[in-house]
Amino acid sequence: MAEITAQMVKELRERTGAGMMECKSALTEAKGDLPAAEVILRKRGVAAAAKKASRATRQGLVSSYIHPGAQLGVLVEVDCESDFVARTDDFKQLAHDLAMQVAAADPKYLRLEDIPAKVLEQEKEIQKARVMAEGKPANVAEKIVEGRLSKFYEEVCLYDQPFIKDGTMTVGQLVASVIAKTGENINVARFQRFKIGDSAE
Repeated sequence: MAEITAQMVKELRERTGAGMMECKSALTEAKGDLPAAEVILRKRGVAAAAKKASRATRQGLVSSYIHPGAQLGVLVEVDCESDFVARTDDFKQLAHDLAMQVAAADPKYLRLEDIPAKVLEQEKEIQKARVMAEGKPANVAEKIVEGRLSKFYEEVCLYDQPFIKDGTMTVGQLVASVIAKTGENINVARFQRFKIGDSAE
């Protein structure tokens, strides 16, 4: 097993923003493998975020992103528990990244549970019809439909989308990592994307 050096702990802290003892513990668990330790910390961050999910978020900020050429713009409201966290660079960076994500990936909903039942049903029907038209056997058709629905969620739900700056994590995992870093619950409250030529629905 590789010896856990102060330099390794420092590097992991810089990459993740996690506390010194957390980094040392993750490196020990990963037997000195830095990328593996980062994954361990991410998973812990998601677990920590889940514990904080019920806490009220009454502070935060509205961030904007205007794409060069001013033909596309986004407003996003990101909430947290305290004014202190709302003013931190990590929180401001998250809000800005989320505005850029909405501009680039054009999600329609925040989370899976926000998709109206009618839209979900319609998408299921479309995917079933596609699978039948492709002549797939019934025993695999259901699995194919499920796989295509997962892809659909990735496209239309902000929290399920791959993060544009790092495709190895979803937007939900990005938010969870900032929750782990700040120690507060963080919630994307709403977003609006404006594009010249697109009339409001």
